[in-house]
Amino acid sequence: MTEILIRPLAAADRLDWARLWRGYLAFYETELPAAQYDATFARLLSGDPDDFHGLVAEADGHLVGLAHYLFHRHGWRQDRVCYLQDLYADPQVRGTGVGRALIEAVYAAADKEGAPRVYWLTQDFNATARRLYDRIGRKSAFIRYDRPLP
Repeated sequence: MTEILIRPLAAADRLDWARLWRGYLAFYETELPAAQYDATFARLLSGDPDDFHGLVAEADGHLVGLAHYLFHRHGWRQDRVCYLQDLYADPQVRGTGVGRALIEAVYAAADKEGAPRVYWLTQDFNATARRLYDRIGRKSAFIRYDRPLP
């Protein structure tokens, strides 16, 4: 694999982005309707600073990874914080620095926006990703709870 290029998501990336996001969702045993793909892609390209932002990793002219993040207010801080919601690297490029490069690009975007706090979640069984996260982040002591669906 040649050099990894991290860049903002572009409208022309729609098909490759959908392939990557489908892989990400499959990893978490989730499927979404086509309308949600359309809505998410539109949000990522909206240009609204309070909406989602998208980055992609490109190698050899093909997309090999993605990151979706957003900035939001926090009740304990004056500055906004950055939530890295989705991070995915194609299985064939894992271990090559794609995930690290995407996270570092989100860190840089957060710094540029004056949001020094960046956080993300993963499932406890995601051992491969957690090895990277343990090197590039700090594990929080918080445990997440979700409202049960009706």
